[in-house]
Amino acid sequence: MILSSLTAISPIDGRYSNHTTKLRDIFSEYAFLKFRVKIELLWLKKLLTLNEIQISLKENEMINYHLDEIINNFSENDAQNIKKLEKTISHDVKSIEYFLKDKLLKILGKHRIINFVHFSCTSEDINNLAYSLMLKTARDKIIIPIWENIIKEIKKIISNYYNFPILSRTHGQPATPSTIGKEMVNFSYRLERQLKQLKQINLLGKINGSTGNYNAHFSAYPNINWHKVSQDFVTSLGLVWNPYTTQIEPHDYISEFFSCIARVNIILINLNQDMWGYISLNYFIQKNNSNEVGSSVMPHKINPINFENSEGNLGLSNAIINHFVNKLPISRWQRDLSDSTVLRNMGVAIAYSIIAYDSLISGIQKIRVNEVQLLEDLDKHWEILAEPIHTVMCKYGIPNSYDQLKLLTRGNKINSAIIHSYINSLTIPEKEKIQLIQLTPMNYLGLSTKLAKNFKNQKYYE
Repeated sequence: MILSSLTAISPIDGRYSNHTTKLRDIFSEYAFLKFRVKIELLWLKKLLTLNEIQISLKENEMINYHLDEIINNFSENDAQNIKKLEKTISHDVKSIEYFLKDKLLKILGKHRIINFVHFSCTSEDINNLAYSLMLKTARDKIIIPIWENIIKEIKKIISNYYNFPILSRTHGQPATPSTIGKEMVNFSYRLERQLKQLKQINLLGKINGSTGNYNAHFSAYPNINWHKVSQDFVTSLGLVWNPYTTQIEPHDYISEFFSCIARVNIILINLNQDMWGYISLNYFIQKNNSNEVGSSVMPHKINPINFENSEGNLGLSNAIINHFVNKLPISRWQRDLSDSTVLRNMGVAIAYSIIAYDSLISGIQKIRVNEVQLLEDLDKHWEILAEPIHTVMCKYGIPNSYDQLKLLTRGNKINSAIIHSYINSLTIPEKEKIQLIQLTPMNYLGLSTKLAKNFKNQKYYE
């Protein structure tokens, strides 16, 4: 059977492959090999700059040219050759080393510099840097842009409906009104905080040998400051240097990275569920696509499938992420291999998130606010004005105000006439009565309109 979107086991590469193909250049086996080849050869280039290696300037320039050519022209055929070696020797990084030495032998002949491929490195020196670069690429090119796009779509709702009233529901029951814009501000603000945190997470790397102490490096060249060489190399990759590790970089930053993604996913699950509920209440109307089918037997249905799809895939992503967060920072003594197979699934967790993000954006773009339904629902619930009336009664020292209004409104059908009659019966200043009578469920909005308007005009985080 030929592998295709129809025969793939995972929906990541099957049903939802159109959402995840952009991740293949970062998290596929080919991409992982390419990142590791790059690290190996950049480390070799770093060694060539050390006086103790004794390579002439002319040789250095020639070798660097060929190393850059191998990096820039790394192909799927090269990756296949590495995999063939791995099948024989059963070691992925050693296969890369053999591949590169063979490639350089054909280019340079029996040049002594070939012996410096993978010099003093343990496999994890290469792998940890490759993974860090993979996450950096995913964050900068995929995750940040799509988070910003989600926030942008939410802000469109804020801008269009910052002042449009909506009946709030606390514990699912009618409660003090808000505005559509303000309710979306709540989500946008939460997401922007997490976006800022993701940008600030340091992506770490190390290159310090078998147990983190430069033992092999020092035995060969004791006069080189390997700690400084390690720092310079890691930072040259655009990463933050971790100076103290065992054989592995301990992955704390990976836990931090994915914890941030998980928090955003939880916020978006909350948003998906709220939007699903609002659609159920007919507060939002979905666009009617005449070509789509909502049910195999009920012709009338337009289901909120984008929000449901997003919620489900966010849950799958977080299930994997939770294992990352709990597993990756732990390694027995100086190293065990239980993290290796887990790390290879980073792209899986991100893929489920990307599927969810795309679905959420699509869902938001398909909805519009049902202004008529919102106003009708507000007009059915004049009992919510018991709150401001009670508050004003407290202001003027009227005893048992809460209990009086509880008796009037709780479980009873309330309309404007009943509310106005009660207000007129109060022993409070006439101006207070006038202000209370002017209140309706549609305009009892507090500062919600102002809060939403201010938010849409400001950028809280750069």
